[in-house]
Amino acid sequence: MKKITTTLFALCAFAFANGQAKDGQLLKGKWLIEANTGFGNNVGSTALYFSNTNGVNAFNIGAEGGYFIKDNLALKLGLGYGEIDGVGEPIAYKVGAKYYIKGMIPVELSYNGIGFGQADLNPTYLGTQIGYAVFLGKNVSIEPGVRYNFATHKQFYDNTFQLNIGFALHF
Repeated sequence: MKKITTTLFALCAFAFANGQAKDGQLLKGKWLIEANTGFGNNVGSTALYFSNTNGVNAFNIGAEGGYFIKDNLALKLGLGYGEIDGVGEPIAYKVGAKYYIKGMIPVELSYNGIGFGQADLNPTYLGTQIGYAVFLGKNVSIEPGVRYNFATHKQFYDNTFQLNIGFALHF
């Protein structure tokens, strides 16, 4: 955990010294496609992760896409799929909005979950995320950030905290 925190801190420090969006990546009418890595509890996850804990293999794949309806503001949809020890989990989904403050600080609010149906079987969350966007060129950014998911059914599920590193393509 200490290495992850140090790496995230170094990335953020580098990002503040580096550029923000300069070539119109965040303007109305542009598209965003991103994949995130997730560290921590992955719930309703559209993140990419692989783990092996006590001999139990788990993985998740997913991606998110967004459309800028206004400069710096994108509406997003995401889908993910995961397995635990070869057994498929229901599809994860995310619906939300992402706003870039000063073109470099992405703030996201979303509703995410796994599967559909009964609350005790399929968790849902309201999530909030903040990070920093490092634009590596006209079409690529790296966005380290932190996310907190508020469980909508606290009698069945707990709130969760995540560290993410996002990789985004801008068109």
